[in-house]
Amino acid sequence: MNKQLQSFIEENVPKIDAEMHRLIQLENPTTNLKESMLYSVDAGGKRIRPLLVLAVLEDFMKTSEDALKVACAVELIHTYSLIHDDLPCMDDDDYRRGKLTNHKVFGDATAVLAGDALQTLAFTILASLEEVDAKKAIQLVGLLAEASGAKGMVGGQVLDMEGEKSTLTLDQLEEVHLHKTGALLSFCIEAGAILADASEEETAALRQYSKNIGLAFQIKDDILDVTSTTEQLGKPANSDMASEKSTYPSLLGLDGAKQQLQKYHENALESLSFLKRESSLLKLFADYIVQRNI
Repeated sequence: MNKQLQSFIEENVPKIDAEMHRLIQLENPTTNLKESMLYSVDAGGKRIRPLLVLAVLEDFMKTSEDALKVACAVELIHTYSLIHDDLPCMDDDDYRRGKLTNHKVFGDATAVLAGDALQTLAFTILASLEEVDAKKAIQLVGLLAEASGAKGMVGGQVLDMEGEKSTLTLDQLEEVHLHKTGALLSFCIEAGAILADASEEETAALRQYSKNIGLAFQIKDDILDVTSTTEQLGKPANSDMASEKSTYPSLLGLDGAKQQLQKYHENALESLSFLKRESSLLKLFADYIVQRNI
């Protein structure tokens, strides 16, 4: 990993983790619910989504006292979605990041409620920002609601389930992942742009970047699913094949999927040309997304 990116991650991930803990403690949930919420928050993960929020500000050389809270809000949404995705009625997974999934430890009902509590906490956080003005706070709430709801992540999950055991076209598969994976990633970039006071032209370019890294992220996940072991992934390998899902390797072959990955990577980098920075963190994140091994 690039040293600049590694330093940025090592500096900010502990801050993100500590802030999520603090915000959950402030909710003062019952003991079992709190343990379930923290179990999945503490399960690890790359924290790419919250880090992207902070990276936009870094690349614009701006600071915001609210940035860490916004970053945590999107990671709480992501964590809730993973809890629900793992449930027997959804993907029915026993392991996530090398640990038993939430419902395997706390039961289905508590897992559902822990996910619900994390989701609502995310919006509580955005409604309680202290630095940004009310107009921006409302904009952030609306963007996160859209990215995580029927027009975004939830809608993408439905499309994904409907596409099981059927062969999707490439366009249909991209539509699934622009919603399921890409929508939250797009929120991270646009939220960072709002906090950094980016211009309309800069925000439009960042939207193109986020669209391309969202698709690249999913293609890389699909590739890793067929090229990595269960131990490396922290969850069952070849799970997509077992559930007969359409994936980029199944539609394009492994080499074709890698070519598609490269195309989206190049498009993402091209979108960042306006930054005129050789050491852009957003560029380094795009590189990391396509080069990662887990």
